[in-house]
Amino acid sequence: MKRRLLLVSNSTLHGSGYLDHCQQQITDFFGKDVRRVLFVPYALHDRDAYTKTARNKFKTLGYEVDSIHEAADPVEAVRKAEGIFIGGGNTFRLLKSLYDSKVVTEIRKRVMEDGVPYMGSSAGTNVATISISTTNDMPIVYPPTFAAIGLVPFNINPHYLDHDSSSRHMGETREQRITQYHEEADTPSVLVGGVLASNRRRCCFCLRMCVFSGSERGLHAAGGGRQSHAAGKHKGSTFHQGEADSGVRSRQRPQLPPHRRTLTNHRAG
Repeated sequence: MKRRLLLVSNSTLHGSGYLDHCQQQITDFFGKDVRRVLFVPYALHDRDAYTKTARNKFKTLGYEVDSIHEAADPVEAVRKAEGIFIGGGNTFRLLKSLYDSKVVTEIRKRVMEDGVPYMGSSAGTNVATISISTTNDMPIVYPPTFAAIGLVPFNINPHYLDHDSSSRHMGETREQRITQYHEEADTPSVLVGGVLASNRRRCCFCLRMCVFSGSERGLHAAGGGRQSHAAGKHKGSTFHQGEADSGVRSRQRPQLPPHRRTLTNHRAG
């Protein structure tokens, strides 16, 4: 498997500009072999303005941007792409547009078979997973299916926040909502928060990530592999997660509920 993935939870952090917080990961990921990146702005209504924002940012990093919405043939644009970046916005709108443009299968093929590097942020990360069932967005449109591109064998919940015990908000916590998701049969594991990068045969997680699983098996990214756990939050650090093809597995931690696992530091043995 040749897949190369950079999956980012969010495109901005408080106090910084668009993609500023992960620009080093972007340049490391696309490297010098990629000169032009195909941008997919389908998640926002104003695709021209969104493309301008992405184009300006990527230009400062040394890359030219072609937008799929400007192409006469979206499928052909994917076939010619050196790299792909799907931006954030509304996940339902994004997935519907991907199916309407008939590019879901072609993107999967380019990434999984041809090794074209794929970057997603927020909604663009959601659609890289098995399904969009764990998105935070409102269903403002109806895609033909919740099934997504399927570049990784699990789901992701971007922008995850732990419950604030001092808050007076009485609504459901994100953890409660993910637990409800796992009350349904045969639901895949869910990764939350951080940045996931799989570059050829190496994975790395930036910031903290947790794994929620509906089964005792936890997360199996590809099966096999060993892991160790490091305590605490690792803000601003990068952890090399071993060989992507060896897999990532979450291990039960008795102090946590059975559906929740913390994945912080893994190396394939």
